[in-house]
Amino acid sequence: MLPIERKMRIIEYVRQNRTATIAALAKQFGVHEATIRRDLAEIERNGTLKRTHGGVIMEQWTQEEPSFTERTTLNSDQKMRIGKMAASLVKDGESIIIDSGTTTLHIVKHLLHRNDITIVTNDINIAAELRDAHRVKVILTGGELYSSSFFLNGMFTDHVLRSLHVEKSFIGTPALHPQYGLMHPDERVVPAKQGMIKAAREIIVVADHSKIGKLSLHTVAPNSSIHTLITGKEASEFDLQPFRDSGITVYTV
Repeated sequence: MLPIERKMRIIEYVRQNRTATIAALAKQFGVHEATIRRDLAEIERNGTLKRTHGGVIMEQWTQEEPSFTERTTLNSDQKMRIGKMAASLVKDGESIIIDSGTTTLHIVKHLLHRNDITIVTNDINIAAELRDAHRVKVILTGGELYSSSFFLNGMFTDHVLRSLHVEKSFIGTPALHPQYGLMHPDERVVPAKQGMIKAAREIIVVADHSKIGKLSLHTVAPNSSIHTLITGKEASEFDLQPFRDSGITVYTV
């Protein structure tokens, strides 16, 4: 097999399996591990794959978020589990920020009957969910309404967030990368998410398994800013271990 053909087949193999070890690739293609390492170095320079310790992964990009309606049906059972776990970390008497999103919406479903909690959010759906929670104080940030997703954003949102100090912020994201951290394809929402992170003592990221390992255009915050990650049991240990190695507490539910 010619080297160029082997590299093409390596890319296809990793694309189908998402990850591969050097040993597995050497066995698959009947060559020495040193040959595979040289192949992977050249492939990585072309930006197709990303080498890791002892293996390789296929870089996956998030170019844009689906609509709110589409996102409500994606991994919905997993998001319910994540929401329940996240809510269990909230203590009575705390002030918290809950970011907009379909995963974060499931957090508040488990906070409706809690006592003396203040929830700040930029999400109309989250505020509406809490309308009958009489022992929960709800603060909307204000801002420009993004009607496709029912959240508030912009200068007014950023101004309010800069004035706040809370115990915890629960942040949603379409992409969480082991090297580049929290990411998002839309630069317009980055300042609000950064404001939520700066306002809190503890940052808890809630993301279903499909968001783990993804790249996107803009970095919101490095992994060093994150204290806790809650994701689904569907996430692979291969994907989660780099976050644990960064000192992040990881829950799989």
